[in-house]
Amino acid sequence: MARIASCHCGQLSLSVEGEPALVSACNCTRCQRRSGSAFALTSRWSKNQITGRSGESVTYARKGASGGKVECVFCPQCGSTVSTVLELLPDLIGIPVGCFADPTFPEPKVAAWCDLKLEWVRFPQEVLLLRDQSRPLDAE
Repeated sequence: MARIASCHCGQLSLSVEGEPALVSACNCTRCQRRSGSAFALTSRWSKNQITGRSGESVTYARKGASGGKVECVFCPQCGSTVSTVLELLPDLIGIPVGCFADPTFPEPKVAAWCDLKLEWVRFPQEVLLLRDQSRPLDAE
């Protein structure tokens, strides 16, 4: 299956093939700020699944909540983040689920940084909830 993800104005896009390796929600405050929402919903793709890229982009690099490097690639015209790369997952490219504008997109399997999530956010029972990026929420 081929999919196209694009920024708000359509200037920057990525094409992918197949299904995402992972779909996850991140509740860290940095992702809340980057997405402008309660959490960031991201699909992760292996680099060989990226089949095309068009448009100009700007990269912003920062330290993640876990201490690792995070690179955010966004459109210089509309500011939409179109991809991310985590030092923690160097072989995967993250693409915000909303960039696909597809109501049939697969649901998340994991939610990270749940210790920082907004109190009213609830995820379905089948979603694995993590305190940070590795410890399950029910672990002490």
